[in-house]
Amino acid sequence: MKKIKIILLAVMVFCLDACESFTEVDRPQSQLTGFSVYENAATATAALSDIYASLRDRGIASGNAQGLSILMGSYSDELQVYSNDSHVTNFYKHNVLGSDPTVSQLWSSSYSQIYAANALIERLPNSIIDNESKNQILGEALFLRAYLHFQLANLFGDIPYITTTDYSLNRIALKSAPHQVYQSAINDLLLAHKLLGETDPSGERIRANKALATALLARIYLYTEDWSNAELASQQMIDNPMYSIPNNLTETFLKDSPSVIWSLHPGLAGNNTSDAQILIFTSGPPPFAAVSPSLLTAFETGDNRKSQWLGKITNGTNTWYYPFKYRQNTNTGTSEEYTIVFRIEEQYLIRAEARAHLNNITGAQMDLNTIRNRAGLSNTTAATEGDLITAILHERQVEFFMEQGHRWFDLKRTNLANMIIGGVKPAWQDTHVLLPLPESELLLNSNLQPQNPGY
Repeated sequence: MKKIKIILLAVMVFCLDACESFTEVDRPQSQLTGFSVYENAATATAALSDIYASLRDRGIASGNAQGLSILMGSYSDELQVYSNDSHVTNFYKHNVLGSDPTVSQLWSSSYSQIYAANALIERLPNSIIDNESKNQILGEALFLRAYLHFQLANLFGDIPYITTTDYSLNRIALKSAPHQVYQSAINDLLLAHKLLGETDPSGERIRANKALATALLARIYLYTEDWSNAELASQQMIDNPMYSIPNNLTETFLKDSPSVIWSLHPGLAGNNTSDAQILIFTSGPPPFAAVSPSLLTAFETGDNRKSQWLGKITNGTNTWYYPFKYRQNTNTGTSEEYTIVFRIEEQYLIRAEARAHLNNITGAQMDLNTIRNRAGLSNTTAATEGDLITAILHERQVEFFMEQGHRWFDLKRTNLANMIIGGVKPAWQDTHVLLPLPESELLLNSNLQPQNPGY
């Protein structure tokens, strides 16, 4: 109970005092501790707000150097890292160990956010908050719990699926295999879908709604090779009139782009993304990282994404490219770009891949061509299931580069990591398809043993 009080007090200090969040919450008239946080819609929403803020600032969805975009972009074949910062170079050079502080941060920040979500899930059902607010907040907490566990399983393999705030249980929690984690996440998402509203209560696309739960379901079904459900869920998203693909590629990563399903508010008015602050550079050689040669050559001739989503710096005879999806790396008075976590384009390629596996060749071609044509490319020539799968994975590479670890997870789930990464990273080993479990956690909970192979 003491631990819960400390966390909730920190929640209120952060959300009410620190920055503009997705909701404005009036300062309470008395100190909030324990169960009182869950007896008021505004303070419960503030507790929820802190989870989103934590994801943005120190979580796996962050655009900073602790988030999946940069870490797994370095780990895979998207970035060529020039920085000497060990937090990133260990990932780039495949020198990651169980003692690595970045590994520990990925694990601990995610489970802290899961703990906060569980606190809401446990307390809200018996609170006096009005049902509409209660259901929305509860649905968001369930979505966040599912999302975090899903990503942790993709990174680490066998992990505990934590559904309580009871420390005595959590400290001895058993690991579940990824397929069990995925099923638990699906169960949470199906319940969340029943509770969530059709639209984001903030008026932006920074909180979970029914559509976001469906979008994550589509992704999990894809990863579990449940092709029929993947097609069905992505179909629901594509048919949703709230989302569409903008014709102009430069509009894709604006905060109000119609393709955005979920993004992370930057926190302060005028701030934009950490992604742009880290990845954009103005002189060479790059101070942090540049686009890798393998990614640069992946773009077909005439692909407008290469000219629109990459920036270029030349110094003498040397030229470097950087991701230019997000263009604002300073405060702009009014925020223009938020870090995007989900966008509708993914759903077209999920449906394309599912249709290819279901032998709907024409349907798969249609979805693939929707993405290709918008980028200025002609229709695909792929006409068999195997060729279509290869073409779709290539399209995902050039469409979602440096976004939330998509490239790494695609290589991992399709068993291509050894062939692709092994060909460009001298230190690569086949056991690197999983990150090591944090050594500090293995010491605290013997049920997390054994360590992942190779570490």
